Amino acid sequence: MIDRSANNSPSRKLDRLLIVRLGAMGDVIHALPAAAALRQCYPNATLGWLIEERWAELLCTLPMARCGARSEQRPLVDNVHTVNTRKWRSHLLSLETIEQVAAALSDVRSKNYQIALDFQGAAKSALFAAWAGADTVVGAMQPRENVASMFYGHRVMSRGAHVIEQNLSMAENVVGHSLPALIPTLPRDSGSEARVCEWLKERGIQDFVLMNPGTGWGAKRWPADRYGQMAKLFLGNRLRTVVNHGPGEEDLAQEVKMSGGATAELFCASISDLVALTRRARLFIGGDTGPLHLAAALQVPVLAIYGPTDPARTGPYGTRSMVLRSPTSITSRKRHRETEAGLFSISVRQAAEAAFALLGKSYA
Repeated sequence: MIDRSANNSPSRKLDRLLIVRLGAMGDVIHALPAAAALRQCYPNATLGWLIEERWAELLCTLPMARCGARSEQRPLVDNVHTVNTRKWRSHLLSLETIEQVAAALSDVRSKNYQIALDFQGAAKSALFAAWAGADTVVGAMQPRENVASMFYGHRVMSRGAHVIEQNLSMAENVVGHSLPALIPTLPRDSGSEARVCEWLKERGIQDFVLMNPGTGWGAKRWPADRYGQMAKLFLGNRLRTVVNHGPGEEDLAQEVKMSGGATAELFCASISDLVALTRRARLFIGGDTGPLHLAAALQVPVLAIYGPTDPARTGPYGTRSMVLRSPTSITSRKRHRETEAGLFSISVRQAAEAAFALLGKSYA
């Protein structure tokens, strides 16, 4: 248990906390319940978050100021501090990179955080946590990358199988008691809400299923033609299908659409637009990927189709869900490009039965 008085001064209370979870989408979402629990314990504290620029919309809508009073557009944290490690790595020694790194560190150090919690456990996240200048850096006893522990002033033995529970255990060590896994509040962008409503209206879409066939690496990807066959089944039950895809996944999304008789609508937009769309879905279907965890955080029913990753650790959490995974699938974090063999044994019929059960419909 850490000394919550900070700097061993009994007169100082804990009122400035920094979360470090740089990315990616699903991992940031998995840290939100711990952040929400910290906010509940310290309602008046300054809570900051250090995050990659491309994921900052998960904490704060783009038009909103990154620091200041909380609102619907930035509901959880007071300060959003951003880094851009992908860009910086590509021009590591350039003057622009040096200036941007210095500005980012100056920004976070200016808040004088007392505790920095590294929920990522990587060398770069631990280094940023240390550079933030907090009195104490807290990290896992067994971080994802062993070198990260060099930067921790206090190490926590994680509990629980799911990564959300493991993050909560780190927060519990700060507050000194057990914490519930709270449902986090995500930012609400009025512009995105209006755009998505108009987008659906233009296409005559009311009830719909949201699919996300893409994954961070190919081994986790259920075959695209099976998603397309599912879209056909939904249309026969008066449910439209929207296929979300990211940059570089256009061909995959088109394959799903063509396999489904061109019945699905394709969607590619900002994180805020995806949040607005997901809120309106009757059901989400996809693999172990960020948009699935976004749907779970938004309390949308989820059909998760898993292959080499373990749903006990990274499965949908906190919402009504079903997970399909072949008993032949072997848990692995190796980023193979080809679909893991066990995923081929999950049939369209199996997925349809699970999907219609989640929708409260019968499947014949």
